[in-house]
Amino acid sequence: MLCLVTYMLFSMMTSTGRQVFAYKYLVHGATLEVVWTMFPAVMLVLMAFPSFVLLYLSDDVVNPAMTMKAMGNQWYWVYEYSDFINDSGETMELESYVVPDDLLEVGQLRLLDVDNRVVCPVDTHMRFIVTSNDVMHNLSVPSLGIKVDG
Repeated sequence: MLCLVTYMLFSMMTSTGRQVFAYKYLVHGATLEVVWTMFPAVMLVLMAFPSFVLLYLSDDVVNPAMTMKAMGNQWYWVYEYSDFINDSGETMELESYVVPDDLLEVGQLRLLDVDNRVVCPVDTHMRFIVTSNDVMHNLSVPSLGIKVDG
């Protein structure tokens, strides 16, 4: 597209016997206007179609080994391993609170370290379901490249 526009610009500027920036014979070019409007639109559609296909395929989790539900509450998170059910028929849950500033140890990060960490198995397909019980929350795991609003 850039090459086509550059070619048109230089061909109009270097045409002999005419003014440099005025081409009086090209006043009403309906065909040209349709072409330079439709060509970029078609190019965008051709680029968008494979992108949407890849986006759809990347979101599809095929046969996850386990499902984890993360529920955001004000000031803490509740994690539920919904595939693991104990003897009383309840799913395995844990609450995770931020470590207060006065209890931080050397090496812990303020507002990032929690008292109960979630453990995820290595090399396992997992499904994360993120939701909220009160206001909008954000679950992020920077090392995995995950950031989801719930």
